[in-house]
Amino acid sequence: MNIFSELHCDIPREAPGDNASTAKALSLVPQLPENPQILDIGCGPGMQTLALAKITGGYITAIDNHQPFLDELKRRAEQEYLSSHIITQNCSMFSLEFEQESFDLIWSEGAIYIMGFRDGLQSWRRFLKLGGALAVTELSWLVTNPPEEPLNFWRNAYPPMKNIEENITIFQESGYTYINSFTLPESSWWDDYYIPLERRLADLRKKYQGDEDANTILDEQQIEIELYRHYSHCYGYVFYIMQK
Repeated sequence: MNIFSELHCDIPREAPGDNASTAKALSLVPQLPENPQILDIGCGPGMQTLALAKITGGYITAIDNHQPFLDELKRRAEQEYLSSHIITQNCSMFSLEFEQESFDLIWSEGAIYIMGFRDGLQSWRRFLKLGGALAVTELSWLVTNPPEEPLNFWRNAYPPMKNIEENITIFQESGYTYINSFTLPESSWWDDYYIPLERRLADLRKKYQGDEDANTILDEQQIEIELYRHYSHCYGYVFYIMQK
């Protein structure tokens, strides 16, 4: 956990994404009421939470189980005068205790994989109002027959990973109507995620020089970055927008 905290502390995002993609996905959501109630699951340090608050004027409950991320989101919200629109809550996505049908929109960027795509869709559906929307990003195959290297890596790192068509089928089977989807651009991986991580990796290698366990963790992160550098055409994060 110490290495994880040091590696990810103050990184803008905890998964690929960018404000332009958040805004694009939001533009595809069926019409929201004025000042909508929004649940942001696995919010991390909350870059997308702030964007949602600015664009919608809504009230957002942002949850994560890593308190330093929530503290960073609160700090950013105060800086941008959005504290009255954002409530943070430290809890697990596996044990949400909100009232049924209490949100107009559920949002989750780069986090639903923790629970599993199908399980997350089915579990969170009860918190949506009828006609409410859910928007999530999910790591997805972009080609039919991916090369052996990325296939083997993700079979080990994320065995349930599927292609876009398979994921659309899953949320249709889970009680949603498909609205739209799009693949995040490569810049979403680099600008606010991998480039800051690579800088942090370089600093931590100096700090933990000679520490085999620490460097094993750092090596694993670097392998993931290099994989995307060579095979970005094969897989990516896809924004899926659906309606209850």
